[in-house]
This record gives sequence, structure tokens and C-alpha cells, in this order.
Amino acid sequence: MWKNFADGIDLNDFTFGSRETKKAFVTGGTGFVGSHLARELLFRGWEVHLLVRETSAHPESIGLGKKVSTHLYDGTTDCLIRILGRVKPHVAFHLAACSIASHTPDDITPLIHSNILLGTQLIEAMVNERVDCLVNAGTYWQHYGNEDYNPVCLYAATKQAFEMIIRHAVETASLKAVTLVLYDIYGPDDKRSKLFSQLAAAARTQKPLALSPGGQKIDFVFVKDCVEAFIIASERLMNRSAACNERYRVSSGRTLTLKEVVSIYEEISGTQIPVIWGGRPYRPREIMSPWDGGASLPGWEPMVLLEEGLRIMLHGKKH
Repeated sequence: MWKNFADGIDLNDFTFGSRETKKAFVTGGTGFVGSHLARELLFRGWEVHLLVRETSAHPESIGLGKKVSTHLYDGTTDCLIRILGRVKPHVAFHLAACSIASHTPDDITPLIHSNILLGTQLIEAMVNERVDCLVNAGTYWQHYGNEDYNPVCLYAATKQAFEMIIRHAVETASLKAVTLVLYDIYGPDDKRSKLFSQLAAAARTQKPLALSPGGQKIDFVFVKDCVEAFIIASERLMNRSAACNERYRVSSGRTLTLKEVVSIYEEISGTQIPVIWGGRPYRPREIMSPWDGGASLPGWEPMVLLEEGLRIMLHGKKH
């Protein structure tokens, strides 16, 4: 059983005055959302530490320069214990994930390693080194059919499994945790093969783009708004003295059909896109309407509408 690391600690020691530099430990910090989070934390004066693998992108290649500290993960729990023992962060942001919509047998190991093992090792290291604030990234894919729990795919099931491990740690070791349920995050510098990168390629080449019939609704959240949610969640945890396990959705509050999204993209880009609607079928267990349950994060609201976010992506400006 995890030791209750709040025992014997004077909580008055954990104050965050203006003179103290906050320390963040970020997994997935070289990914799309994680790198944006790291940059914003640096901008706000945080000391930022990234957990990286041999295969991770170099921080300088994603605009983080030499301002962040990197720590190589060798796959073991002892490695994470040593790292957290040196860093002693105020908050751990857990964004590392293996996201696969439809898995194959070869995907089982990376899914389990990234989405369950790594997070469990992180919690063990946090408890061992008395780091008590965890902000975790969840996904609305855990809620097929708008149900409280019905994972769309194995990826979503592993994310839910890790949330149960968080719950155990909160109840046995006084961990303070917030899980943010993320929707479709977009913005500048996204190297993933997602909808907007596909639309951009089709607009540039004018090669036909096969999409589904286009009736599914999507909830897009601009990456800057998403990052703000992580920071607000971290502040919420640091200002609490008692163990807690909270869960909030980070939603724009606005859903659009795929056809509507493409139409908006065409208007903002000024380019007609040769889409073949129905050129490919809906995916198995396609989410036709995103989960709208759960509570919104207190103190957070989206600031960037899709139209404005696309202007920033395409033209580098708001208007």
C-alpha cells in the first residue's frame, strides 16, 4: 500500500509566494499540447522539467530551446523516483499517451506501457518523493454514447484504467489530482495527421480528400485555451491542503458537424477543398455527438472561437 505522504508534514511549508519559482514536471512535453504547455509555463516564470525518451523530439526542434531541463526515462520506476527526487516539482502534468483509434495486436504493449504503466510509475515516484499534485489528461472518448463510462476503443479503456489507479492513490496516499477530459485540440505547430493538416494538404494539392458522410459533431478547443485549463487546474491543486480527485471537461461548449467545420475552413482559407463526402465510412463506434456530461473546470472558459483559431493557424493573426 502506498504510504500516506501527508503524515507528519506541515502544510504551511507549502506556500507559493511571489519569490518562489514553481517547478513543473511534464510527461508528453515534446508532444503537441505538452510543448505548448511547457512554453506557457516558461513564459509565466515556472521552472520546467520534461520527461523524455530516446525517441522524443529535441526541445530545440519544437521551440523550447535550452530553457527546459530534460530527464531521460529508461522505462523503470526507479528511474522516475530518482528524477523526482532531484527535481522536487510542485506539480506533475501527465500528458504522455499512446493514442490509437483502432489497435492491432502489435499496439497492445505500447498502449499499456504509455497509458497505464508510465502513469503508475509516475504516481509511485510522486508518493515516494512526496510530490502531491497531479494534473492528468483524459479523453472524451471514454464516453461513447454520452455514457458515464463506455470507451470507444482500447486507448480510451486504458485511459479510464489509469484514472482508477489515480483514485486508489488519492484514497491511500493523499494524492491531489485533477483529470481534464480533453476534446479535439487544435492550433499552430501541430505535426499530427489530423483533420486540419489533411484539409491543408488537400487545399494545397487539390487532390480529392475522402471523408466520412460528415454528420458527426466535433468539439474543437484551441490549444492555448487547453493549456490555460492545465495551469488553472495546477493552481487549484496547489491551493488545496487535502487530498482530492477531481474531474472536469475542457469543452468549447460548441459542437459542429464535420461538414460545417470544412465549410468554415474553406471560408477562412479562401480555398475550395475537393472533399469526397462518404468517400470512406464512419469508423466503428464513431462518436456522433461528443460527451456533454460532467462539470466544467471552475475559473476556466474558452476564449478562442474556431474561426479565430483557424485564422491564427492559417494566417498567424486573429483578424
